[in-house]
Amino acid sequence: MPAQRQGVSWTYGVGSARPVHREGLEEAMGYVVLLALLLIAGAASAVVVQRRPHRARGDSDLSDLDAEVEASGWVLRLGASLSVPEARIWAGAGETATRALTDAAECHRAAGVQLSAAHTADEYAKASRVAKEGLAHIATARAALGVAAVAV
Repeated sequence: MPAQRQGVSWTYGVGSARPVHREGLEEAMGYVVLLALLLIAGAASAVVVQRRPHRARGDSDLSDLDAEVEASGWVLRLGASLSVPEARIWAGAGETATRALTDAAECHRAAGVQLSAAHTADEYAKASRVAKEGLAHIATARAALGVAAVAV
């Protein structure tokens, strides 16, 4: 049975009795736990860095952000053009206007998909081009219906 004396525990077993300092052991365990936490944090940050999408080295983040904002604006404008308040005018649309509206809706869907998958300025520019193409289809439909065209 171990004997206790002023922070020192004496253990008896095969061989000689030797003192075990509990304060030193607790301090060492604290360092081990701290080291383990640092290793876990380092591994987690390495995983996050590995999974982040790789950007082209020549493009700056600011230009990508600007391109994203511009592309979002064009896609939103196209979507707003598709949901017009004068639905009675669109209801009597002819073949040309109907086809142009269908093409515009397809451009809106494609631009939205490209916008959600884009990470670089070039990819955002492609989404902008598709949205502008959809706005051109809206202008064609408005012209076929005799409605004032909205400037693109």
